[in-house]
Amino acid sequence: MYEVIYMKADYEPWWAFEGWEQHIVTKVTFEQEEEALHYLNKTLNEFREKFPKEQVKGDKYWAFWSMKEQCYCESCEDDLQIYHGVIWNTQQ
Repeated sequence: MYEVIYMKADYEPWWAFEGWEQHIVTKVTFEQEEEALHYLNKTLNEFREKFPKEQVKGDKYWAFWSMKEQCYCESCEDDLQIYHGVIWNTQQ
């Protein structure tokens, strides 16, 4: 099984802090790797068109962001960057 997960949070997807699943926007599951890779590449291209910044960790995590998209953190009294994370997950 193959999954493409899109999450939106104030941290990059590779951190996977406790409760990260609460930040999942979509999770799409595929049986066929070819279909999953097609969807993954389509998603990555869409994000590349929307966001000027990108960082990749290995071949499993992508983070996209724009400096204009931030949220205010009450407890730290500072603005935090919002990240759009894409995760490629394979389960055998």
